Amino acid sequence: MSQVPRSGGASAADVFDAVGARYEEVFADVPGQLAALDWLVGCLPPGARVLDVGSGTGRPAAERLAGAGHAVTGIDVSAGMVRLARERVPAASFEQADVRTYRAPEGGYDAVCAFFPLLVMDQPEVERSLSRMASWVAPGGALAMATVPGDVRGLDIVWMGHRVTVSSLATEDQLRVLREAGLEVVHHHTALYRPHGPDAEPEPHLYVHARRPC
Repeated sequence: MSQVPRSGGASAADVFDAVGARYEEVFADVPGQLAALDWLVGCLPPGARVLDVGSGTGRPAAERLAGAGHAVTGIDVSAGMVRLARERVPAASFEQADVRTYRAPEGGYDAVCAFFPLLVMDQPEVERSLSRMASWVAPGGALAMATVPGDVRGLDIVWMGHRVTVSSLATEDQLRVLREAGLEVVHHHTALYRPHGPDAEPEPHLYVHARRPC
């Protein structure tokens, strides 16, 4: 059941500025994310242009992709995360930007990856942002994404010690948006993941691999 929007949560920028490097520690070695990165590296041509949406500290996504020889641009709403990423992954380029307003360069990207960047926003923004990301994938390119699925709108939760208001789409709606944007979904699955930390609860993660036909 969809939730009624509420307004008690902090912004994504404020939350991730505060969380900083702890995010990398709490969400380290996520199997589905590592598998998605392996898939991207395996299907991209040498020197591919890759956009990492919600790049965080730059690890593992930007680090893995830049290490494979790709030209990686990371965007994140958190200035603190951008600073960390620039320090930790100097082989990639990072900028503070919001997926809801970011303007992709002409021709888009050979690949877009997005691991959990669309949760701290309203449900209509989630759908529009997912469609925007899909539109940035160039012909023959790929998209790898992950989120916590569910028909949830404006749910107030406490996450890593911070009160945030989250929204998401059910799995079938996530896939529908990608297909309507012209992508072919080649793989998707949901897995439970328990973040590191004494108070962490298992959470469902939806992983999607998609391609844009040439």
